[in-house]
Amino acid sequence: MLPPDLQRHVDACNNAILPGARAALKLDGATVGFIEPELEPALAVFGLTVGPAGLDLTPSALPRLARDLADAGAFRWRDEAFDVRAAPDGPVLAHVDRGALPGFGLRAVGVHLNAIVMRPEGPWLWVARRAADKLLDPGKLDHLVAGGVPAGLGPWETLLKEAEEEAGLGAGLVKGARHVSTVDYAMARPEGLRRDRLFCYDLVLPESFAPEARDGEVESFELWPLARVLDQVRATDDFKFNVNLVLIDLFERHGLV
Repeated sequence: MLPPDLQRHVDACNNAILPGARAALKLDGATVGFIEPELEPALAVFGLTVGPAGLDLTPSALPRLARDLADAGAFRWRDEAFDVRAAPDGPVLAHVDRGALPGFGLRAVGVHLNAIVMRPEGPWLWVARRAADKLLDPGKLDHLVAGGVPAGLGPWETLLKEAEEEAGLGAGLVKGARHVSTVDYAMARPEGLRRDRLFCYDLVLPESFAPEARDGEVESFELWPLARVLDQVRATDDFKFNVNLVLIDLFERHGLV
């Protein structure tokens, strides 16, 4: 059992009871998400009624509806398509813009990289600070590399892409990363329902590596002793909400918890 100062992060990321007051969103009868009640009036504008069994659409209708709702101001269009599946390992049923995922309660997939430097006194971790103009959690602490898996890519391909774009971390180094865990959570957030699956990787980097903020999403990088990261997670909410889950898994594997 985790101590309360860490368990609070796990509880915060799993605060959604499903379905709760949400209606099922289906594609040809297969449940893919859960519609937030606040979205139902916007759906009614487009002639769609959410019944007791939810809302059943054809796969081709979902991306069109997402575009219409974004144009109507229901959520922000992100111009990045994500795969829609009924089950995590099931076939892709449709593609929808990233901005629509929380409102529809659609599952998203992401990757997180624990970038570790081993020193005689123990492990250190590269920590990034998110840019102040980020749409989600600006200024929060983050992993060296993290990002959503876009349509048509898998976790490994996304890790390679994000590592180069976010930190100047080339494929020659990233190939040493290993998949260590998979984290799922369902979280009610101001933007809607986050149903996320995170593929977590560890990568031991050489002392000589220095990250470069290339795509503007990160303000700065710092190398911290892992014990300092643990203290920060215990005492504050400075890390982006889901980063805490990946870090807690890391602490457990290093015997710090």
